[in-house]
Amino acid sequence: MAETSTVARPYAKAAFEYARDHKALEAWSGQLASAKQVAADADFDAKVVSNPKLSHDQKTALLLEVCGELDESLCNFIRTVGSRGRLAALPAIAEQFEVLRAEEEKRVDVTIVSAFDLDAAQQDKLATALKKRLNREISITTRVDRALMGGVILRAGDTVIDGSVRGRLTRLRDALSA
Repeated sequence: MAETSTVARPYAKAAFEYARDHKALEAWSGQLASAKQVAADADFDAKVVSNPKLSHDQKTALLLEVCGELDESLCNFIRTVGSRGRLAALPAIAEQFEVLRAEEEKRVDVTIVSAFDLDAAQQDKLATALKKRLNREISITTRVDRALMGGVILRAGDTVIDGSVRGRLTRLRDALSA
């Protein structure tokens, strides 16, 4: 069977293009997140999505019922996904939709892992530098990991910048042992 991300890609692209063209990116984003949460629930998956006794239409109807109020066009999209037996890919579709939305809006979520809490000025300085380097709006999430000893690790999409003391020591060790 194909990878879930491979299956999800064309659906996410179609959903994104529809939502963008109808100026409904934010609405679709929120509603897809709700559908993703339901579809990704282990109990729902075991009792509905993976249940061979239910037809694709029954599974889709149950998902839509649990999701509650959704835009009619999104319901139709989910019905299309469900009729093709792809409800299990709905979480991946929602994730890829968000990636496409972030690209469209020229924004990126950045995770900053530091050895110590960063104050607002330090976060602003990092955000400004990243905005300039990545040419995107930056949304920062911070986390503390005392094992870093000092410095920070920045994760922005596929880009990782390791400026931690632990990372530098690891690179030094690797260089000396080579």
